[in-house]
Amino acid sequence: MENQEPKHIRRERYKGTHPKSFKEKYKEQQPDLYAEDVAKVIEQGRTPAGTHRSICVDEIMAFLNVVPGQVGLDATLGYGGHSQEILKCLQPGGKLYAIDVDPLELPRTRDRLEALGYGSDTLVIKKANFADIDRIVDESGPLNFVLADLGVSSMQIDNPERGFSFKVEGPLDLRLNPKTGKSASALLKTISRDRLEEILVENADEPNYEPIAKAIVTRISEGMIIATTTQLQQIITEALESLSKPLQKEEIKKSCQRCFQALRIEVNDEFGALEQFLEKLPAALANGGRVAILSFHSGEDRRVKKYFQHFFREGIYSEVAPDPIRPLPEECNTNPRARSAKLRWAVKA
Repeated sequence: MENQEPKHIRRERYKGTHPKSFKEKYKEQQPDLYAEDVAKVIEQGRTPAGTHRSICVDEIMAFLNVVPGQVGLDATLGYGGHSQEILKCLQPGGKLYAIDVDPLELPRTRDRLEALGYGSDTLVIKKANFADIDRIVDESGPLNFVLADLGVSSMQIDNPERGFSFKVEGPLDLRLNPKTGKSASALLKTISRDRLEEILVENADEPNYEPIAKAIVTRISEGMIIATTTQLQQIITEALESLSKPLQKEEIKKSCQRCFQALRIEVNDEFGALEQFLEKLPAALANGGRVAILSFHSGEDRRVKKYFQHFFREGIYSEVAPDPIRPLPEECNTNPRARSAKLRWAVKA
């Protein structure tokens, strides 16, 4: 009896052409095995579950102008789509450093890129926050180019266990690295109404911050623990539906999105990390080095613009983008998550 083989557990059946749950979408998460199925999902203007479609790839590559022998950094590796395009241009003799804070997705991306033939002589991957770019440069030396895509990856959004989306129920977590820091649920347990209002305004420009903050803090004071994404969504929805002038369904959905964004930024100290990164960037770049940053909401874009213009006035950057570059309509039509993207760039003197 002791030597019996463990009972085989069958994988959940792939249900039709539009499976609903994340686990049921296993074909979308294995593009190497189910390329035809993945292609159909992309043709429908959707991002396959568990994968990520890189944004503004052509625009970024045109600006960075990567050539063989250079040394660069992908400061937000994610699924590795941008890195893969960069690596094609670096050889012979070039090296790409790539970092990310997500301990769950990082090894998967490393395995994918290694399977494509990119070993440690060409690609160095580390778990790190881009706020620590100076530590990377201690090893790499001055960088010829730096890329940072500030968006949350589709792999994180789509997986309900990460708690980034209210489309399906999951733990109210929102941490990019779930092994450190406080979850959004833990943050809300002790937050004051004034502080929550500040977070909603500063991190997401939420116009309905007062009734939302009041509703959340009231429910917590009554003993409720907001443990799941759908619990938070329901509280926000009820708060806005009870206004003297009830909001439309689409307006409520946007407020939910902004609230989740605001909490995610707070939980991960994203603005603090971004400001450290932007402050250290000039010292990390070689003379003539180029940096491209892709942002997805006004708080990020304001900070990128501010730091770029400051260092331009100081003569540290010789050129900065006069206006943000937006994805082409064709890209937005096939990848709706590109619609809010803004690309800014700078060149070190």
